[in-house]
Amino acid sequence: MAGSEFDYDVIIIGCGVGGHGAALHARGKGLKTAIFTGRDVGGTCVNRGCVPSKALLAAAGRVREMRDQKHLEGFGIKVEGEVKYDREKVAAHADQLSKNVAKNLGNSLEALGVDVIPEAGLLVGPNKVKKAGTDQVVTAKDIILAPGSMLIQPRKVDGYTSVFATEVVPGEPGKKPVKIKLVDAKTKEEIPDSPLYVDAALVCTGRVPNTKTLGLENMGIETVRGFVQVNEKMQVLNKEGGSVIPNLYCIGDANGKMMLAHAASAQGISAVENICGHPHAVDHNAIPAACFTHPEIAMVGLTEEQAKKKAEAEGFTLGKSTGSFRANSKALAELEGTGMAKCLFNKDTGKVLGVHIIGIHASDLIQECANAIAAGTTVQELSMMHFPGAVRPALPDRCWAAALEI
Repeated sequence: MAGSEFDYDVIIIGCGVGGHGAALHARGKGLKTAIFTGRDVGGTCVNRGCVPSKALLAAAGRVREMRDQKHLEGFGIKVEGEVKYDREKVAAHADQLSKNVAKNLGNSLEALGVDVIPEAGLLVGPNKVKKAGTDQVVTAKDIILAPGSMLIQPRKVDGYTSVFATEVVPGEPGKKPVKIKLVDAKTKEEIPDSPLYVDAALVCTGRVPNTKTLGLENMGIETVRGFVQVNEKMQVLNKEGGSVIPNLYCIGDANGKMMLAHAASAQGISAVENICGHPHAVDHNAIPAACFTHPEIAMVGLTEEQAKKKAEAEGFTLGKSTGSFRANSKALAELEGTGMAKCLFNKDTGKVLGVHIIGIHASDLIQECANAIAAGTTVQELSMMHFPGAVRPALPDRCWAAALEI
């Protein structure tokens, strides 16, 4: 579709979940599309985050279940002997999963006719992107920035990248330090600085936008703590509260709106819609989030504190209803009755404001709730949709306890 003035209709810099989704949607709209992958198809989510972590969680979950003898006895099951696992094979499963998913993403781009450029992309001016490490410049009518984010390196603390902590020996406060064995991620050999002795070890990290090498300065763009400022259409602003940079969009972690892979995907699709002249804004309030703990925790919409403030400011009555997993036959059959769902809604209009779930499969259950918020569905309407036609016994019963009690 691109005319003689530009090489492409759309160029996307970054090929994580957001960039990939934007590229597929652009091709679906008939736009000639190119994507700079930076040799990282799938980005953090596929290669280092969401995907491999779920493989590790799947293995850990099975070990936990088989080692929980008290829980198994409730089913009349007994496991003889010690439940063991092979750390290297578990890691290999996660690694292979990431490789397979990344390959599938790359194949999907090529199958739909997206030009995949392996180099990183650098903005060098309006409508212009240079291949990193070369002098070659390609042009597009519109450009979408999707560079993602990267780990924060702690200050005044020795930082290690591309290493695995293969063994952590707990310490005793005031008596002995925590001992951490570190091996190279590729060679699996212990690194020279290993073992590492520290007073405490906290498995926790933050992320910063990966925007320093995008060439934003070439476009006169000022960031806020590295985050590119955008409006509701994902159009880039020259500074916080500033004016729109024509034909330039930014999605995903780099704009800081909501640092979740599926939020990046939604923003990418939205940006393409706006490029095509179909005004669209992402409703971030309807995007769910989950913690893959045991039990799982999931949420969408407003917290109870936020809902109370909204009700007070707008003058409506806040409704709240909770449902216990102990009242759900499916949860009880799995001996997972410890859990609950909470629904917050506007009593005057019935509109769902927020849903919070803790319990088995919370990350799956929350999507139905997100759909309800996105569609502006009321609890009264949900009561007619969900009952009496729902599959029973099934876990979603607990999500809509509020609707069923109206």
